[in-house]
Amino acid sequence: MCGIAGFTGPANPALLRRMTDRIGHRGPDADGFYSDPDNGVNLGHRRLSILDHAGGAQPMHSAAGDAVIVFNGEIYNFRELRTELVALGAHFHSDHSDTEVLLQAWRHWGPHMTARLNGMWAFVIHDRRQRLLFASRDRFGKKPLFWAHAQGQFVFASELTAMREHPLINGGVDPLALRKYFAYGYVPAPRSLLAGVNKLPAGHSLQLDLSCEKLTTSRYWHYQPEPDPSITEAMAREQLHTLLDAAVARRMVADVAVGCFLSGGLDSSLIAALATRHAGSDRLRAYSIGFNEADFDESPYAAEVARHLGIDHHIETVPVARALAALGEINGRWDEPIADSSLLPTWLLCQYARHDVTVALGGDGADELFAGYDPFKALGYARLADRWLPKPLHRALSLLAAKLPVSHGYMSFEFRLKRLLRGLSHRPALRLPVWMAPLTAAELGELFDEPVDLETLYSEAIEAWDENPQADEIERAIQFYIRLYLQDDILVKVDRASMLHSLEVRAPFLDADVADFARRLPARMKFAHGQGKWVVRQVAAGLLPERVLTRRKQGFALPVGQWFAEGTLGQPGDVSGARADFWQHALAQHRRGDVDNRLYLWAETALAASPLDASPLIHDTAPP
Repeated sequence: MCGIAGFTGPANPALLRRMTDRIGHRGPDADGFYSDPDNGVNLGHRRLSILDHAGGAQPMHSAAGDAVIVFNGEIYNFRELRTELVALGAHFHSDHSDTEVLLQAWRHWGPHMTARLNGMWAFVIHDRRQRLLFASRDRFGKKPLFWAHAQGQFVFASELTAMREHPLINGGVDPLALRKYFAYGYVPAPRSLLAGVNKLPAGHSLQLDLSCEKLTTSRYWHYQPEPDPSITEAMAREQLHTLLDAAVARRMVADVAVGCFLSGGLDSSLIAALATRHAGSDRLRAYSIGFNEADFDESPYAAEVARHLGIDHHIETVPVARALAALGEINGRWDEPIADSSLLPTWLLCQYARHDVTVALGGDGADELFAGYDPFKALGYARLADRWLPKPLHRALSLLAAKLPVSHGYMSFEFRLKRLLRGLSHRPALRLPVWMAPLTAAELGELFDEPVDLETLYSEAIEAWDENPQADEIERAIQFYIRLYLQDDILVKVDRASMLHSLEVRAPFLDADVADFARRLPARMKFAHGQGKWVVRQVAAGLLPERVLTRRKQGFALPVGQWFAEGTLGQPGDVSGARADFWQHALAQHRRGDVDNRLYLWAETALAASPLDASPLIHDTAPP
């Protein structure tokens, strides 16, 4: 795992070093630099050494010197690809570097190489012979890649803070991206919070012709449901077990210590159960975070799973003061903010695990691929409401539910009911993002002091929902979660939290073969009998304690609603004018118990903690 950065134009070693220094936490083991004055290409790299310590230094040059690569990630099928490439005549100089496999893959397959890769990646290749740059990002977007192209210059980096070091990046905050941040709780690709800076979306590649400055992006993969009705329940259980076990085995390969996260929930527990088979002679090491607040503490379940599997389990119980101190430690280091408070416990977990291991396995991706979130249940309730409740009643029910007393417990009935009713007045394509939004459309209009166009605000969600109009609504919701929430919230959270501690996190559920199986699996084997992840539970049966299989899903959360209500958390930084008025009103409502504003309040807190804080710009900009 690493950090990459670079730009076109005249060589500027000091600038290249400043950019890579900004992402030094992503790769503390080594750095490397490359400049080609003939083509005006400058590449920088920070390395976290996982595979082939001796032979994996970057930027890496091809044997003929006609191609150079900087690469962030891991290619899990690199051994199979290496064997195939040797058969095609490739000669390797490293012992087992997946970076060199990418260079040889480019030489033999060109841009089509991405279809063959199974892993997580963001890389940039400079092909000196063809005078072009080729960049790519993995299927789900586990590894970040930001870029900008203007005034005849191209700039890229793993994080926005590195991008801001380049003088080309001086446009301030993108006003529409800022509005989308408060609408989604994150900034959806391809936009970023910085004007003129893009995210390369997951499953996309980019090519820049250096001779004429022509830049093109293309999508090489996206989640496309093609359910196979011939798959039986027994086949589904057996195939997923086989594929997931192979995915775990691939992710145990490293030249450093590998452990796993263990929350006590279904997904991480299943990964831990499978990993015990591949841990070798050592007992698998698992890491958990516990909290003093019982409603948010999963550590007893994690301990039960660890005893059942016989693994070496480490639990750190975190008091409130420590969690709040973590917020101060992360302040200014979040890069592009996400309004997801689980970043804090994830950061603490990564810090704890990094004491012993450099690589950890996690359960990310199961909820998105196999319909595990609560809103998948809400889709059925909304369908019934559409059928039996006249539209005017939706508003009346929302007003009635608003009178319920606010609860700050984890995903309380009151919280879920109000979220459900909030979305009923919208068409299906808008319900998922509206259910999860920090602010309603009316509140967004008040915050920005202008009317809100929901079609523009939620254009990405609408596109994801409408892409497969014939698909089952479960599959259409999966499309939304994979393309938006997974890419721009969940994976960003894990990437930032882990990389700040120089820890690599691997996600077996996001294996290319597992994902291909998931898109062919009928929806009835994902969501069944009012419960998500049906086939995952079938695989876990017999491997895990029954209590883990049947317990209600619990996210990795902290009692931030209570913290705001009690005054433990207050005004985030220096805010003034209309924004301060909106904040104070929302905070007062929250503290009186009139309205649960925890999502908005945390969104502001995350924005203020980011080095990209847009505080003075909220009311001074208008979207194009």
